Amino acid sequence: MADRGDFLVETDWLHDHLDDGEVRVVDIRGSVPPVPTPGAPAAAGLGYEGAYDEYAAAHIPGAVYLDWTKDIVDPDDEIAVQVATAEQFTATMERAGIGDEHLVIAYDTHPASTFATRLWWALRYYGHTRVAVLNGGFAKWQRENRPVSGEIPSLAPATFTARAQPSLRATAPDVVSAMADGRATIVDARDPGQYSGSVVRPGNRAGHIPGAINIPREDLVDLSTGTWLPTTELAGIFADAGLAPDRPIVAYCNGGVAAASVHFGLAVAGYPRVANYDGSWNEWSARTDLPVEVDQ
Repeated sequence: MADRGDFLVETDWLHDHLDDGEVRVVDIRGSVPPVPTPGAPAAAGLGYEGAYDEYAAAHIPGAVYLDWTKDIVDPDDEIAVQVATAEQFTATMERAGIGDEHLVIAYDTHPASTFATRLWWALRYYGHTRVAVLNGGFAKWQRENRPVSGEIPSLAPATFTARAQPSLRATAPDVVSAMADGRATIVDARDPGQYSGSVVRPGNRAGHIPGAINIPREDLVDLSTGTWLPTTELAGIFADAGLAPDRPIVAYCNGGVAAASVHFGLAVAGYPRVANYDGSWNEWSARTDLPVEVDQ
């Protein structure tokens, strides 16, 4: 199995390293709309939002803020919240004071660290492997009465070098090929209702990619604490689902965000061959040339 400490840092560790010049703490709080209740009308639009006001009110001392809906996405891509281009991503990191030499610690307030793991994935996609997620996020930090600040830090610009790793990002053609030859397992990170087709977000088709198995991101964390399950439990969940560490895996959700949480959990459990289908259901369901499967 992988070394858990390469992916997760605990609150006590971060507390002891807040003044470490090599560490860059990133607050990437945000929100996505709740899953619609079957039969109830859902709000229009995607409803993706950042949470700068929450950050400005109180954050971990020294943390910079990145808006997951603006700072790490490509605004010119017709598919929502696709990862930023190398040029865009580099500019964002450098403005935030994040350079090649820094260890990035990302946190949010989502129970499954959805936005923090999205940044973890985006950094790794661009070749920056010195990144970890704060286990339990800001909620755990606050529960433990650790220090918070309303001061917005001013960090000197840094030099960030983007080196795209294509194997970490899947496209629709990649998924179609995986379906055709069976070389990869496709994992749907959404909730069971969306996977089965009983719950549908506005503008999307019902169901899932044919042959995909469902591993909701929430199954990988202790929802009462927001901390990740022990590595052995994660490995057991994936093994029970039929996943093998030596086979390629493609994770998807609605917009490649929840999929990043599952990708992260797989990495912690020692699954090295995982790609995030960035377009995910936002792209797949909009393309009527691509098949869908609905549970009866």
